[in-house]
Amino acid sequence: MTYTPQTDEADLLSWSFVQDPYTTYARLREQGPVTRQVVKTLATELNAWVVTSHEHGRALLSDSRLSKDSVALPGVVNRHAVDGSRSATEQPKSMLFSDPPDHTRLRRLLGKAFTMRRVEEMRPWIVRQVESLLDGVRPGEEFDLVDRIALPLPIYVIGNLLGVPEERFADFKSWSSALASVNITAEEKQQALGAAFRYLGELIAQKREEPADDMISALIQAQDEGTRLEPAELMSTVFLVMNAGYETTANMISSGMLALLTHPDQQELLRADLSLLPSAIEEFLRFESPLNLSTIRFSTEAIEVGDVTIPAGEIVFIALLAANRDPEQFAEPDRLRVDRRAGQHLSFGHGIHHCVGAPLARLEGEIVFRALLERFGKWQLAVPVEHLTWRYTAQFRGLERLQVVLK
Repeated sequence: MTYTPQTDEADLLSWSFVQDPYTTYARLREQGPVTRQVVKTLATELNAWVVTSHEHGRALLSDSRLSKDSVALPGVVNRHAVDGSRSATEQPKSMLFSDPPDHTRLRRLLGKAFTMRRVEEMRPWIVRQVESLLDGVRPGEEFDLVDRIALPLPIYVIGNLLGVPEERFADFKSWSSALASVNITAEEKQQALGAAFRYLGELIAQKREEPADDMISALIQAQDEGTRLEPAELMSTVFLVMNAGYETTANMISSGMLALLTHPDQQELLRADLSLLPSAIEEFLRFESPLNLSTIRFSTEAIEVGDVTIPAGEIVFIALLAANRDPEQFAEPDRLRVDRRAGQHLSFGHGIHHCVGAPLARLEGEIVFRALLERFGKWQLAVPVEHLTWRYTAQFRGLERLQVVLK
């Protein structure tokens, strides 16, 4: 059957939803695996289908009938925009917004530059950065872990990976925050996007003239069956790594810290056995996905989702927060368990668009939590947990601040 929207549609754009999405998602999941909602992507409010079931969400993430083609996407977005006076424009083709065979080619080219060897070789450097950041924390002082640890570390890592001068790291943070925000205008988002692309154009030109041991230089040189990244593809690929590479890791670190602070039994279990760190990182990712929603997709033909038929030409989002707390998939889904068997969460996606940076994010998480646990024997929140706020963004799930005291 084709779904008819119900009268009690959820407000997925409200401040209250951002602060507590799980209550709303549980109610939507009770209605069925997919419902029709208003969702915001960049600055455009869209009538879209939101999938809250883990089983169906995982299947759809690897379903070739859901497309991410950047050429066709603007037309689909325009048809489903709440405000028909605004129109989406075509974006440069990138690995994130393309289908095979273009996606296959682009991912192979990125894979030649973003290798496991390159990631693993960064381990000693990341360890030094973590130690340097923690050296700045005085035992017993109150500080904001988001500002002092969670955000700087992945910005440093991605900046170092790409070969960005440290003095431009703050610009990267500013551009990404603007693009993720719910409550700024389309014009402001376009300004941030324009500034980011202008700078990246300058940096890429510099790397062409003076190659270095960094990922941008490697992407410029990467070849696949005699082909290289076209200039627009290179730009969008670098922007993707820049924009997606630090936000999710920063959210994972701050959310994981909060999870351990509010589950002292699990913190003690982890302290007693640091070999649980890999499973703990996976549980942090499941318990509070760094992403609320998957990136945008559209149906190229009718798709059955449970008893619902999503027609062709519709916008579809997978609610990762909902899927990762689906009781049909996870026992006691609202309980943190650092020894939970790893796997099955959807925080890094699934299928051909599974996050290429997942190994780097996991590495950063393991290094920073090991150092925090070994260096500071006592953690405490400096404010009541109910005073904490989550960033007002539709796409990401991250804390504004996390005031803590470590001793």
